[in-house]
Amino acid sequence: MKLNLNGKAALITGASQGIGMAVARVLAEEGCHLHLAARNGSAMESLREELISTHGTQVTVHAMDLSTTEAMEALVAATGEIDILVNNAGDIPAGSLDIVDDAAWRKGFDLKVFGYITLARAYYPVLRKRAGVIINVIGNSGENWDASYIAGSTGNASLMAFTKALGGASLNHGVRVIGVNPGPVATDRMLKIMKRKAVDMLGDESRWEELFEKYPGGRPAESEEVADLVAFLSSPKAGYITGTIVTIDGGIAARGSVI
Repeated sequence: MKLNLNGKAALITGASQGIGMAVARVLAEEGCHLHLAARNGSAMESLREELISTHGTQVTVHAMDLSTTEAMEALVAATGEIDILVNNAGDIPAGSLDIVDDAAWRKGFDLKVFGYITLARAYYPVLRKRAGVIINVIGNSGENWDASYIAGSTGNASLMAFTKALGGASLNHGVRVIGVNPGPVATDRMLKIMKRKAVDMLGDESRWEELFEKYPGGRPAESEEVADLVAFLSSPKAGYITGTIVTIDGGIAARGSVI
C-alpha cells in the first residue's frame, strides 16, 4: 500500500533501538525525512548511514537525554517544523509498589509521561499548520493493569487519557493524535521487564523465556509489526482516525491476561 508519506518530516524519539528504530526504517522506506532522538548517538549514527544508503532520505541525529524539559525544548529548537511526531522514548521500571521507589517513579514519568506531553504541547502549533500527526507509543499495561508493573500501568493509563482528550478535539485544528498500545515486543526493554516478571512468577529471572508459552501464538510481537502500524496511522490513509488507542498485543488485553 502506498502511504503517501513521501517528503514528510518525522521526529522519532527513542530511535536508537527496538520500536523506534523499526519505525525509522519503515518511514524512511516511505520517503520521510527523519529526525532521530535518543541517548545512544552511536547507534543512531549507524542507523542514519543505513537509511541514507538504502533510501537516500535526509536523516538528522539528536543524541540527548530527553528526561528534562530543557532537553526537550532544545530538541524542538533543533528540529524545526515537522509533520509527524512519534513519541516513543520511555523506560518506566518494572516492579510492584514495594519495589519501585519514589525516585524511580519520578524518573520514569519525567521521560515518558511528561516527555510525551511536553513534546506534544511544543509541536502542536507547528502541526496545526501542516495537518500533522502525533503518534504516542504507549503500552497495553495502560488498559490491562499489572501490579508487577505498577508504575508502567499508571503512566501508560495517563498517556491513554491524554491521547484521547487531545485527539478528541484535535481534528478541529487539522491535527490527529493517536495512541498505539503494544503488548510484549521482542526488544531489549522487554527483556528487562520479562526478567522482573520471571522473578515474580517463577522465582528465577533466568527462566524468562518460559513465559513465552503464555503469549498468543507462543511469541511476542516483532518491532516491525508495531512500526508498520505506526506508519499507517501516520499516513493520510488513516485521515479520520484520531482520539483513540490502537492495541497490538495478540489479544492479551482483550482476554484480560497480563501475559
